[in-house]
Amino acid sequence: MDKPAPPLWTGLVPIAVGVVIALIPPPAGLAPHAWYFFAIFAAVVAGLVTEPVPSQAVALIGVTVVAVLSPFALFSPAELAKAGFNAPNAAISWALAGFGNSTVWLVVGAFIFALGYDKTGLGRRIALQLVYRMGRRTLTLGYAIAFSDAILAPFTPSNSARSGGIIFPIVSNLPELYGSLPNDPSSRKIGGYIMWTAFAVGAVTSSLFLTALTPNILAIEIIKKTLKIDITWMQWFQASASFALLLLFTLPLLVYLIYPPQIKSGNEVPQWARQELDKMGPLSSKEMILLVLVIGAISLWISGGDYINTTTVALVAIALMLIMKVVKWSDIAADAPAWSTLILLGSLITLSDGLSRTGFIKWFAQTVAAQLGGFSPTVAVVALTVVYFLSHYMFASTTAHAAAMLAVILAVGVTIPGMPIPQFAMIICLTHGIMSVISPYATGPAPLYYGAGYIPTKDFWRLGAIFGAIFLGALLLIGAPLILMGH
Repeated sequence: MDKPAPPLWTGLVPIAVGVVIALIPPPAGLAPHAWYFFAIFAAVVAGLVTEPVPSQAVALIGVTVVAVLSPFALFSPAELAKAGFNAPNAAISWALAGFGNSTVWLVVGAFIFALGYDKTGLGRRIALQLVYRMGRRTLTLGYAIAFSDAILAPFTPSNSARSGGIIFPIVSNLPELYGSLPNDPSSRKIGGYIMWTAFAVGAVTSSLFLTALTPNILAIEIIKKTLKIDITWMQWFQASASFALLLLFTLPLLVYLIYPPQIKSGNEVPQWARQELDKMGPLSSKEMILLVLVIGAISLWISGGDYINTTTVALVAIALMLIMKVVKWSDIAADAPAWSTLILLGSLITLSDGLSRTGFIKWFAQTVAAQLGGFSPTVAVVALTVVYFLSHYMFASTTAHAAAMLAVILAVGVTIPGMPIPQFAMIICLTHGIMSVISPYATGPAPLYYGAGYIPTKDFWRLGAIFGAIFLGALLLIGAPLILMGH
C-alpha cells in the first residue's frame, strides 16, 4: 500500500524558508550570490526535515535549482565574466561532481556487500550462530547481539539495513520464547533488555566504523571540501576505537545493570536458534565466497591504504561477487537503498561544497570569530561537541543533521586560536553514530525498536538520556583526549 501523501505544509515550509531568506538583504561582508545560495541550502535542509517528497528528491531538486540559477546563486560576477558562454556547462559539471565522488561509491559498494549478506543468508547465519552459542545466559545473549552487529557493521552503511533489517527480525523473535510479551508487564522479563541492547549497540557500531553509517561518509566529504582534510577508513577506526570498542564490550553489561532483565538464563533461545540454523542447512558456496571477500576487503582497508584505494577495494570485491555469482546484476540494479544513497550523498556533497565555494563558510567563520575571543581550544572542543550532539534532538535523521550543521560547527571551530582542526573535525564526526541513541526518532531503526512494545515511552526517553550521556562522556573523556594527543 502506498504511503498517504504528506500534508501540504511540508512542501510550503521549505519554499517559505528559501524565499524569506533570499528577500532579506545580504549581511555585511557577504556577496549576494553567496546569500542566495545559502537561501537555497536552508530550503533544502528544511525539506530534509519536513520531507514533502523523499529526502533524495529534496536534495536533487536543490542541486538542480542551484544549477539553473547559477548566475545568481553559485557564480560571483567575476566568475560569470570569466566563464562567459560556458557558465551553464560549468554549472552542470559542478552539480554532477558529487555523483562521481569516490567516497560516495565506497558507500554504494558497502550497500552491495550488505546485499550479499542478505541474498546469501550469511548475515542471518552469523547472528544465529552467535545467539545459539551465547544465548543460554541473558547477559551473554546481549554480547551475541553486540558481536553480530559489529561483524556486519563495516559493510553495512545503513543502520536501518543492518540493525533494522538483519538484527531486529532475529531479536524480535526471542522475548516470546520466554513469555515476555510486548505492551505487557511481562515485557521486562527479557524483552526490554534485548531490544535496548540491540538498539544501543547499533549506535556504537555506527560510530566505530566509517562505513557503518551513511552520514559518516557525508561528514568526511564536507571536511574535505571545507577544510581540505582527508580522513581515511583506518584513521577513522583508530580514532573511534579509543572509546567505541570500550563501549561495545561493556554495553551489554551496562544495560544489564541499568535496565536489568528479570530472566537471567534459559535454554529456549539456543534451541530456537539451532532450529533456525538447521532450516538454513550447511554453509553454502556463495556464503563461503562472500566470507573470504569480506575478510580480504577489511584486510586491505586496514593495511593496504598505501597500495590500493579504499573504494577500489570495494569495487574489486563487487566485481568478484558478480563473477562468482554471489549476487546477480539484477539484484544490484534493484537495490533501491544503494542508488537512493548515491543520489542523496552526491547531492548533499555538492551543496555543501557550494557553501565553501561561494564564500559563505569563510564569511561565517570570520563573523563568529569576533564573538569567541578568550575560549581555549579544549573548552571549545567540549562545548561545540556537546552543542552538536544535543542538537540532534531537533532531527529525525543523522544525514539531515550533518548536512545542516556540520559545516557551520567546523567553521566556528576554525575561528578558535590554536584549535587543532583535524582532530576537532574527527571528534565531531564520531558523534553521528552515538547521537542516534537519544530519542525514539533519532535514527532509522529507532521507530522499529520503540514500536516493538517492549520498552515503554518513558523508559525509552530515560534510557536515551542515560546512554546518550554515557556515550558522549566516553567520547569526551576517553576518545577526545587520545585524539587530541595526536596533535
